[in-house]
Amino acid sequence: MNTHILQHTECKSVQHSAPANTAMAHALLHQLAKIPISNTPRKVDKPLVLYGAGNLGKMARAYFEQLDMPIQLLVDASAGLYRNDPFWQGITILHPHEVSPSQRENMLLAVCIATSPFSEISASLAKQGWRDIVPFYDITEAYQDQHPLSNGWFSGVLSAQDVDHIEGVLSRWSDDISRSHHLQFIAWHSLREDWHFKDAPVTTGDRYFIHSVLSALHDHEVFVDVGAHHGEVSTTFLQVVNNRFKALWAIEPDQHNLSELRLKIKMQQHGDDAKIHILSHAVGELEGNKTFMAGLGYASQFCVFGQSKAEVKSIDQLDLTPSFIKLHLEGWELNALKGSIKTILQHRPLIAATSYHNRLGLWEFPKWLMDHLSDYDFLLRLHSWCGTGAVIYCIPRERQRTPFAAA
Repeated sequence: MNTHILQHTECKSVQHSAPANTAMAHALLHQLAKIPISNTPRKVDKPLVLYGAGNLGKMARAYFEQLDMPIQLLVDASAGLYRNDPFWQGITILHPHEVSPSQRENMLLAVCIATSPFSEISASLAKQGWRDIVPFYDITEAYQDQHPLSNGWFSGVLSAQDVDHIEGVLSRWSDDISRSHHLQFIAWHSLREDWHFKDAPVTTGDRYFIHSVLSALHDHEVFVDVGAHHGEVSTTFLQVVNNRFKALWAIEPDQHNLSELRLKIKMQQHGDDAKIHILSHAVGELEGNKTFMAGLGYASQFCVFGQSKAEVKSIDQLDLTPSFIKLHLEGWELNALKGSIKTILQHRPLIAATSYHNRLGLWEFPKWLMDHLSDYDFLLRLHSWCGTGAVIYCIPRERQRTPFAAA
């Protein structure tokens, strides 16, 4: 194993010369579990600057406004473009070269970019003179009593039980890229290290529709988009199947998101009104009403201090016939799948489910899928960095064009 380590601002970049086969994955897991953990959530204790004006930067602005925390600056290499963006009105926007030495030395810089490794971004920023650089999601972990956004969770010490179960899951993935991405996911949430495996890249443009999914699609899919947000995934589905499908069910409980969803779907219907259905309730294991925090965009979710109630139904109660289920539920994916098991066993759909919102993604979530779905292959892919963008893909073997080789 050829490993090279670079260190900067408490984040290492660890390079591995090959994807991790089962034996290598087990050895790396045991090495990782022995490393002392010192990372903790970060409070905002000095003037706050956001780095990155894209989708994550916009989420960060909304987040800090909800907590009534002022943002001093937004820094972005495309500052000129974003100065004309109505979303950023009221915020001073600077190009990195326009930031003063004093600002770089005395302000807290929250990195709002997850499409590149944090270690590379922070190393570049440190060369510019920034002294205090932190991933945005590390800050959100310090305010869990006020806001439920929790993509930056810390695994803590991996117990003997954790290691045993993770080892079992590593053995059951269907390819070495999955094992590599699982280790990469654990390394970030345990150690805040960026692990890289040769020939196992993080791909940012194919979430939910990796090659193994695309090659299994047919022209009579029943697509169930659970946690549809504004319809981004539903409309991508319509595009990849060239509007040849049997039915599409988009499910979204947040009323703020729902209006955008309806508008986006309407623009894509192409006369398919009777085949597209939108449901405005939450999905879970059991029917009922559950406290819900709305108005958070992507991050709207069940929450004990939510301001409203969401009607909850299970997939099994809805009497759907899915051939493809996508779930993005801010950590409630496993709960929803438990309420879908009869439907899944009967109809054997493709499944693509996010697994990065909480500690269940370490092993409990994939283990449940592996224990309950027979004659499926299981893949894990990372579609962004900073421990986010992890999606578990479950592919019925009868729908595969090319079987996965045993590893």
